[in-house]
Parts: sequence; C-alpha cells; structure tokens
Amino acid sequence: MDFERALTDIRAGRPILVYDFDDRERECDMTVASQSVTPAILRTMRREAGGLICTTVPGELAARLGLPFLSDVFWDDSYKYPLLGAMAPSDIPYDRTKSSFGITINHRETYTGITDNDRALTITRFVDAIFREAPEEEIVADLGRHFRAPGHVHLLNTTDRILETRKGHTELCTAMMYMAGVRPSATICEMMGDDGGSMPRDRVEEFAAANGYVLVTGEEILEHWTEWRKSNP
Repeated sequence: MDFERALTDIRAGRPILVYDFDDRERECDMTVASQSVTPAILRTMRREAGGLICTTVPGELAARLGLPFLSDVFWDDSYKYPLLGAMAPSDIPYDRTKSSFGITINHRETYTGITDNDRALTITRFVDAIFREAPEEEIVADLGRHFRAPGHVHLLNTTDRILETRKGHTELCTAMMYMAGVRPSATICEMMGDDGGSMPRDRVEEFAAANGYVLVTGEEILEHWTEWRKSNP
C-alpha cells in the first residue's frame, strides 16, 4: 500500500511527494523528515523540486517557544512601518487563513547560511533543539544562543489544530511526520514545472513512477489522520 510505504520511507529518511487538493493550491511538495535532512537531500530538492525549501514547526510548540508567525511580527510593527499593515496577507486566493510563514533562521556555525551544507546544519540542529527533553526556558535560551534571525531557512508554523482549520502542505506534511512516529517537523519544497508554473499532477505522477518516489494526496492524508487521531488524541 502506497500510504504505508510513504510512512516507511519517512522513517528511513527518504523524501516522499505530497499533493494537496484539486480545489486548493493544486501543487505537489517534496518532503522529508527534518531530522533526516542532509546536504544531498537538499541538493535533490533544489534540482528535482525547485521551489522554496522550508521547515515546519507544530503551531502549539512554536507558540510556547515564542516562534511567531511572520505576519504577526509585521502587524505588530505596522505602527512604525504602516506599509506592513497594508500588505497583510488577507487575500490569499487558495486559503482563508493567514500565511503559515514564520521567521527565517541560520545556525550561528554557518557561514552565509544558504549552501546545502549550511542549511542542512541549521535544520537538523534546529529540530534537535526544539524537540529535546528540557525546560522550555532552557530551549528558548539555547535557540537564542545558537541561531540568528533572519537567515536562510524558512520556518512554517502549523495551525494549532492540524488539518482542522487549515489543510495546507505545512499541515499535511507535518501530519505525515506524526503518523510516521518521527519528530513532527517536515522539510518541504514545491515541485516546479518547466513552463513557469508548478508541476501539474499528471507530470508529478510520471516523475514519481520514474524516480521511485511515493506520492500521497491530501485526501489520503486526511482519511488516515482522522483514524490516527482516534488513538492519538
């Protein structure tokens, strides 16, 4: 079964492909467990996917640690920079919730932060930091000590109730990590086409078959997530 194989691939550190919905973005993302990110995987994402490489954070954890939605940062500073308030993302054509973008970060041991080596270091050290067993104040202090912002890794915060109020790739891919039993952070990158748009679904299906990737859909994820939540409230 493709869905079970997708979970197996995630546990093994292999990327999978996630298509959202025909009535939403109509896009596919390449995604991998953030804990498994390597420079080689990021190079694959750049070359075979080509979109923006981002790393997800469960919304409830982001709120506890003080990792804000970027739109909230902009809104809170709009008194000083009114244009930020005017540019608030209130008209996203495929979504009626606010943008999932959080802040951008670099690990302090990186150089420019944009190389595959640098971004892999930032991502893996970040998930090591936020998911470890330690008092929250200690994790917050370590984040400030070891990371700088802005940087070259884009964080994406899920909504508090994953796949209830928002059903974007941020939530879909994070849900896959929960169901796979790995740390619930996904690193994702949109699949781009050769015509200036995103890669259409039929082309994604051909790409997946030709290159050995598992492709799962938003509908499949929602169905399995509903069942998984019954025993994992």
